[in-house]
Amino acid sequence: MAALDFDEKAIAVLAERLNVTLADSFALYLKTKNFHWHVSGPYFRDYHLLFDEQAAQILLSTDAIAERVRKVGRTTLRSIGDVARRQSLPDNDADFVEARDMLAELRTDNLHLVLSLRAAKAAADAAGDNGTSGLIDTWTDEAEQRAWFLFETGRSA
Repeated sequence: MAALDFDEKAIAVLAERLNVTLADSFALYLKTKNFHWHVSGPYFRDYHLLFDEQAAQILLSTDAIAERVRKVGRTTLRSIGDVARRQSLPDNDADFVEARDMLAELRTDNLHLVLSLRAAKAAADAAGDNGTSGLIDTWTDEAEQRAWFLFETGRSA
C-alpha cells in the first residue's frame, strides 16, 4: 500500500528510475569529491573549490531523491553495493587525472545525469506525479548548470 494515491505499476517504474538516478548521483558525488581531493596544477584552488561546491549540491539532491522514492511508497538504495549495482555512470579509479580531463569527465557525467533525470521526469509524468516532476525540473537545472560551469572553466584550461 502506497502512502499516496498513485497507480502502483506506474509508481514502481518511477521508483526504479529514481533509484537509478539516485545511484548515478551518488557515483557523481563521489567522483566529484575524488577530483576535489586529487586535483593539482596551476588552477588548483579554483578547481578544488568548484568541485567541492558541486559535490555539496549533488549530495543535497541525493536526500531529496531518496525521500521522494519513500514518499511515493517505495524503498530506495540501502548500501554502496546497491549503488554499484544500479549506477550507469563509470567510476574513475585512475591514480592521476589531468585537471582538464577532470573538467571534461565531470561535464559528461553531469550531462548523463540530465538524461537520467529526463527519463525519471517522463516516468513521473506518466504516473501523474506532479510533485516529483516539479522536483526533477530543479535537479535537472542544477545538473545543467554544473555542466555549463565545467564547460566554461575547461575552455581556459
